[in-house]
Amino acid sequence: MDDELVHRERLSPNFNDRALPISMVVLHYTEMKPVETALDRLCDPEAQVSAHYLISEEGEVTRLVPEEKRAWHAGASFWRGHKDVNSASIGIELDHPGHALGYRPFAEEQIDALIPLLHRIQRQYDIPRANVLGHSDVAPARKTDPGELFPWDRLAEYGLCLPRPRIELGDPFDNDGAFYLALERFGYDITDGHKAVEAFQRRWRPERIDGEIDGQLRAILFQLLLDRDRGVTR
Repeated sequence: MDDELVHRERLSPNFNDRALPISMVVLHYTEMKPVETALDRLCDPEAQVSAHYLISEEGEVTRLVPEEKRAWHAGASFWRGHKDVNSASIGIELDHPGHALGYRPFAEEQIDALIPLLHRIQRQYDIPRANVLGHSDVAPARKTDPGELFPWDRLAEYGLCLPRPRIELGDPFDNDGAFYLALERFGYDITDGHKAVEAFQRRWRPERIDGEIDGQLRAILFQLLLDRDRGVTR
């Protein structure tokens, strides 16, 4: 192996060729324990799922699919006009029990391993911070990972994802329809509006996730769009 950030390889047969250049990273949790169970599934040809990397809670990084290939991690998904998120993204699985098996904070050793790997990937492919995403961002109707306890703020400190914005203005949207259109403009699939709002909350206001649009959410979304239009949130 030529990457000092990768500790071992266990190559999965579950991949094919990309149809798009790499422009995103999607973060997942495995929702399986122990970690070998997740590795077995990601390498099982009958499961037809995979990712490029899996990071254990102890910080061990396993490469499953070469980055130049299209891993099968996002499923039916959408982000900023892309329906083939797998072709445009690198998928990183985090060994974690998930919401089904006892949701809890992510291990420090795991995040310590994720940060340099993500930094290298971002620099190599010139990936915008706005395109470092959770699985729930690209598949809000189906997924909740990595969830409300994922330390996005820590990644943001290193410039690896967008930080929670500082609100400059108040609530600009006078109805829910305007909010949904703005949410779609930011990148989300709003086919299931309630789930799209939950996904937005999980990423940008994790202290309260209820799927309901409120003034604070409207102000956060407006600030994100304003910052993007100013060119300060690449």
